[in-house]
Amino acid sequence: MTTANDSPALTPLRHARERFLTGLPLPDDVPPEIAAAWRRARFFGVPHDLTEPTRPAPPAGSALLTAARPVLERLAPPLSSGQSAVVLTDERLRVLWSGGNTPHDETYPDLSEREVGHNSAALALRSRSRAEVHGPEHFLDLWQDVSAVSVPVLAPENGRVLGTVTVASGLCAERSPHPGAALAEATAAAVEAELLTRSRTAERVLLDAYQRAAARPGAAVVALDGRNRLVNETAAGLLPPSALEALEVLERSTATNRPHGTDAAPGPSEPHTPDDPHGPHSPAGPAPYVLDLPDAAGTACVTQVRHEGVVIGVVAVVEPPVGPPSRPAGPPRTAPAGRSVPWRHATSRAADLARSREPLLLTGERGTGKTFLARELLAAHGGPAPLVVDAAKQPAAAAIDGWAGPSADGRTAAPAPDRPLLLRHAEGLAQTDIASLDSLLEAHPHAPLLVTYTPGTPPGPCLQRLLDGLAVRSVTLPALRERPDDIRELLAELTPGPTPGEPPLTWTLDALHALERHTWPGNVTELAQLVRALADGRRIVGPVRRAELPDPVREGPPARPLTPMEHAERTAILAALRSHGGNKARAAAALGIARATLYRKLRGYRNR
Repeated sequence: MTTANDSPALTPLRHARERFLTGLPLPDDVPPEIAAAWRRARFFGVPHDLTEPTRPAPPAGSALLTAARPVLERLAPPLSSGQSAVVLTDERLRVLWSGGNTPHDETYPDLSEREVGHNSAALALRSRSRAEVHGPEHFLDLWQDVSAVSVPVLAPENGRVLGTVTVASGLCAERSPHPGAALAEATAAAVEAELLTRSRTAERVLLDAYQRAAARPGAAVVALDGRNRLVNETAAGLLPPSALEALEVLERSTATNRPHGTDAAPGPSEPHTPDDPHGPHSPAGPAPYVLDLPDAAGTACVTQVRHEGVVIGVVAVVEPPVGPPSRPAGPPRTAPAGRSVPWRHATSRAADLARSREPLLLTGERGTGKTFLARELLAAHGGPAPLVVDAAKQPAAAAIDGWAGPSADGRTAAPAPDRPLLLRHAEGLAQTDIASLDSLLEAHPHAPLLVTYTPGTPPGPCLQRLLDGLAVRSVTLPALRERPDDIRELLAELTPGPTPGEPPLTWTLDALHALERHTWPGNVTELAQLVRALADGRRIVGPVRRAELPDPVREGPPARPLTPMEHAERTAILAALRSHGGNKARAAAALGIARATLYRKLRGYRNR
């Protein structure tokens, strides 16, 4: 089958398609991407002679169609008198709108390759760029005399593909560029501009709903729209991260772009109608519902926020929990938890060194987990339980000699024992202890020995010589203040298990931020003691709040004193503010700095 408009490049392709449909091998000059597209259509079972498409209604409540409609309606009059058609699809290639004229009136409701085979819309969606398909490149017989160009429509806020704009016409004598390419590009750009304008308006609507809800004294309010999260100070002091994650999951499940009047997604509880925080003329839905938040964080009265008939987000008003606090049922779990780079680097190096049967030195500040890591390394290799000697509590010489055992002649050291020795607090070794250890290592340099050492006062010459000998196989564990990203994982490991039927101990965002900013001079040991004290002594329910933390943790580290240069800068800024009556814009202009810079510096001085 040929047409009068076939170009020299399309005629061989048309013959190749006919060979493919009859089961004959394809010529070598068929572009690989075209051959692969035809094979996909055959795999999906698409009939090449498809001629009777169904015409279901387009997806209801499409935000893309709502934004694109003004643009498309301006195109409709000139399209009706021309020989081109414009088609808008969503991200699943379902047709949302079509207008104009094509060589065939049939408009397929779904342009995915699974339904109609190779086409420009599917190619543009996959490549995220302009795509053209001409005549025999299509799989369907009906489109053999059609050329089409498609352009993806991208979300302005994150670049996600929302759909495609296609311009279709009769077969072009020259395959590329399609004469409608400029129209497709301009239409897609206009739709994206409309989406940007509407997203800004929608954000304003959500912000207004949030501010109305937060105007109530003491209200804990969260607003979510899938891109933004607004949390007022009261809510940050009540909610753990798990509660915010639950609200975000709920927002994703309810913001399904339903038109106004569609039933709201059912909540986990029966709808109830407390005082509507949005007011009678709010764009929010009419029926708030209650969500039980995880980790005993309380409940949230959730209200959908709508804009132009579409759900754009939710506003949740949180009520704190009531009832007796939970009590721990058992001892806390402890483990060398952490995924930060410093911790993973230290522990992986320690694990590598522990694979060989040689002495290993673990150093670090007190409470960093040296002994626990040593036990974990020994347990990982199996064998007998280690002999643990704490040099800070008892003389170590006798234990070391007893661990090695006398030789047959009673004078030389015995063969290295199979049972490993864990020597804690090497900084507490006496002279005789060091002498015994030196003798053992001299006779058996590969003895299964793990030593922990906490730097402090300068070591004496004997101890320093011992440490120098062990330094080749040593690992320094990072302090907790050097890995604040591990705080949340450590909390999960250090928190005692709750009694049956009770929620575990959780933490509000404010409390977590305070814990992550603390310097932790006692490191993980100090954190474990804090967790245990809170678990045993709490008298309120819900997540741990910042006000419950000890004063040093709650108040944060002391501010660094200003340098002389910073003092001079602060004096100049305050003088400029006084001379301009507190007007920050004029003060910034007089100082020759941006207003944002002035605000940032003022915040820094306020925290000093």
